[in-house]
Amino acid sequence: MISVGMDIGSRTVKLAVVCDGQLTLVRKRENGFDVLSVCRELLGELNYDVITVTGYGRHLLAGQLNCGVISEIKAFALGAGEVFPSCRTILDIGGQDIKAIALDDSGLVCKFEMNDKCSAGTGRFLEIMAMALGCDLAGFSAVALKSTTSEKINSTCTVFAESEVVSMLARGASREGVALGIHQSVISRAMSMLSRVEVTDDLVFLGGVALNPCALRLLTEAVRLPVKVPDDPQSIGALGCALHGLQSLA
Repeated sequence: MISVGMDIGSRTVKLAVVCDGQLTLVRKRENGFDVLSVCRELLGELNYDVITVTGYGRHLLAGQLNCGVISEIKAFALGAGEVFPSCRTILDIGGQDIKAIALDDSGLVCKFEMNDKCSAGTGRFLEIMAMALGCDLAGFSAVALKSTTSEKINSTCTVFAESEVVSMLARGASREGVALGIHQSVISRAMSMLSRVEVTDDLVFLGGVALNPCALRLLTEAVRLPVKVPDDPQSIGALGCALHGLQSLA
């Protein structure tokens, strides 16, 4: 049986194909103003038995393809549990939101927190801050890791934080210290959410921000536990959807 899962995020659309229980294909595209076109491009000429979607555009695609729909929380729980069976806590920092998820011993969701009303502390926040410092994302993390001291970012709003960063640089603050302070503000916001779901061993870090070495280092220091990151932390939601599709056929 061939099951396709799609995670339609605010910044990227991810597709995963599971064939006879094995992940066989992953595709990604940047999202745009025409979500359906991006999804159709990803699907291409794929043949499949079932398709399941999650993310911001899930209901739009479901109406076009008559496919199954699940929540992002369930998709991440299924995907993370498949890659790391011992996973009990999940932190996902995506383009526009943050999710903190607690799983029970059976891998089922028992509690979650989600920030979906403000981009502060998300991947988009880091993108905007990187531009304010004249960096790409990879360079932004590298600059932050060079500093041993940081500048505290007080604003929680992305727009105000950008103004705060510009003012700090104008006053002579070091670019490295500002970059580290920005990363610390992101992880501080994530830790606030994690504290409400109770972090346990086997914390899995997902989303595009999990690819940021500075964010990973700061998170590991904050939780004082090993943090697991999949090889492709952005595709776990799509994998979870594909796995759910197989379950629906069983």
